[in-house]
Amino acid sequence: MRVLLISPNTLTAPYPVYPLGLDYVASAVGQKHECEIADLNVINRAELEKILAKFNPEVIGLSCRNIDNTDVSDSQYFVDGYVGLVAWLRERSPAVIVCGGSGFTIMPEQVLAALGADYGIIGEGERFGLLLDALQNNENPEDIGGVISKAHPAKPAFPQPWEGERERGFAGDSPHLRFYLDRGGMLNLQSKRGCCFKCIYCPYPAIEGRRHRLTAPEKVAQMALELQDAGAKYFFITDSAFNSDIDHSLAVAESFKTTGVHIPWGGFFAPVKLPVHYFQEMVEAGLTHAEFGTESMSATVLKNYRKPFGVDDVFTAHQMAVDAGVHVAHYLLMGGPGESPATVAETLNNIDKLKKTVLFFFFGIRIYPQTPLYAIALEEGKIAADTDLLKPVFYQADEIDLATIERMVSERVGKRINCVVGSGGSGGADMVARMHEKGYVGPLWEYLVR
Repeated sequence: MRVLLISPNTLTAPYPVYPLGLDYVASAVGQKHECEIADLNVINRAELEKILAKFNPEVIGLSCRNIDNTDVSDSQYFVDGYVGLVAWLRERSPAVIVCGGSGFTIMPEQVLAALGADYGIIGEGERFGLLLDALQNNENPEDIGGVISKAHPAKPAFPQPWEGERERGFAGDSPHLRFYLDRGGMLNLQSKRGCCFKCIYCPYPAIEGRRHRLTAPEKVAQMALELQDAGAKYFFITDSAFNSDIDHSLAVAESFKTTGVHIPWGGFFAPVKLPVHYFQEMVEAGLTHAEFGTESMSATVLKNYRKPFGVDDVFTAHQMAVDAGVHVAHYLLMGGPGESPATVAETLNNIDKLKKTVLFFFFGIRIYPQTPLYAIALEEGKIAADTDLLKPVFYQADEIDLATIERMVSERVGKRINCVVGSGGSGGADMVARMHEKGYVGPLWEYLVR
C-alpha cells in the first residue's frame, strides 16, 4: 500500500523538533508498503497537495504529537489545526486517514471525534504496520489491540506496551532532515521507553507504560553515530528521564565513547540520588546540557507531586552536574495540590541557592485523564466526570491562585536573565532562530546561565 505519514507539528518555540516518532512508524511499515513522510515544518500546503496528487496515498497517517503546549501563560491549542488539516485532506484525497501519537493517546476518543479520522492508534505507533496489513488483507483493524475507529470510537482496554521490534527508520538522505540541520543542527534520540516514576500529573506512563523497555546501549550509540554522520551537530535524548535507570544510562554513555560519538548532547534528568562520579562520566561521553524536571523546591509540594527526590537531592544533583562542567537548567511546575504562599516562598528561597543555572517557570498544571491528578481534581470537585479536558484545563490550588503565584515569582526574580516564564514565547524563539542562523548549535539556553 502507498502510505503518507504527515507530521503537522509546526511549533518552533523554543526551537523546531525533529519528528522522531515518524521514523519509528516508517520502520514499522517495513518493506511491505511504500512510505513517504511529509513534514509541515518543511513544506507548505501547496507542496503537500502536489505530493497527494503525485504519490496518491491509499492511507494517510497523521501524527498528533501535542494537544496543546501546556503553558497557561501563553496557551496554544493545536487540535483545531489538526481538524482543519483532516478536512483539507478529505477534499483532496480518498485515502483512509489514521491518527496516532502521544497527544492522541492521552485522549483518543475525544481527538478521534474532533478530527473525524477513520482510525486511531492508542499507544505506540508500531501498531500502524499491523493496521496496514489488516486493511490490505480485508481484515478488521479494530481486532488489533489499541485501534479504534470512527464507527466504533469507544476506547478499548489500554493496550500493553509494544513488545515487538523497535527499529528507527532514520534516513540520512530524507528531504526534511536539512531543515533541522540548518536550524541548530539538533536531532533526537531515544534510549528506552516507559517511565517508572509516579508523578501525579504526567501522562508518560499511560503513553509508554510504567516498565522500562531498554534499548541495548550499543544500539543507542550506533544510532547516535548515524545522526552524527548525517550532519547532526547536537542530539537530545528524549526519554522521560535519561537517568531513571542509572545503570543503563551509564552503559549508554560508555557506548558513546567506545563507538566514537563526539558531538555534544543533552537530555532530561531527574535530580535523584546518583553515584558520585555520575555526571563526570556523562561529560566524558559528550553530555553538555542537563535539564532537570525539578518542578518545585518545596518539600511539601514535592511530596504531593509524588516525586522520587527531595529538596536536598536537588541541591546535590545540581552541584554534581555543575562541578562536572555541565550546563544546568531546572523546570519548575508551580500551582499543584498543596501549593500555597508559604510553599511558593520556600521554592523561591531555595532557588536563590542554585548557582550557575537557568530556571524555567510554568504556572498551573494541565489536567490529563489517566493521571492521579485527574482523580485528585475530581475528588476535590475542581472538575466533573463530564468536564471536557480536550481544551486545556489547569489545576487550581486551594490556597493560592495562578495569578498570585506568577506575581510572587515576578516580584522575586524581576528581570533576571536566567529566569524564563514558559518557553520564552515568540520573542525567545526568534532570538534562538537568529542565533542558529549565525551558526550556533544546540538549545542555546546555556547563554542565560547565571
